[in-house]
Amino acid sequence: MLTINMETFKDLAIVRCTGRIVRGENIRTLKTEVISAKDTRLIVLDLAEVESIDAAGLSALVSLHHRSRSRGIQLKLVNPSRFVLEVLNRTKLSLVFDISSFHDGLAAIVGSSCSESRMPGGLAGAPPTPLSLSA
Repeated sequence: MLTINMETFKDLAIVRCTGRIVRGENIRTLKTEVISAKDTRLIVLDLAEVESIDAAGLSALVSLHHRSRSRGIQLKLVNPSRFVLEVLNRTKLSLVFDISSFHDGLAAIVGSSCSESRMPGGLAGAPPTPLSLSA
């Protein structure tokens, strides 16, 4: 099961995912939620609480990435769980997606520069920190 909670702040959409991004209704739900984010320039997918992802889930993320880019929207994956990060690294999709820690994600949201740069090859070894913002 996949639970999705989306919050919008002006031109930012934060999508918190909890559970499994796997073939079936879970993927349709995720795509519908992300696609419904209107008038955004940045979509942040918080993957800290995603326990598993399969090939269909990876395909959905790639599809959302291409769809976002074609519309001038930045898609950022924030705090992927260790399992999700390992899958992204093994499939080399970590080179395709903009993957950030909480600190980098927060810097992108507020538009400031970040003193920590994105680690080469992903965030392997970095513990996930849940994204928690209040309106």
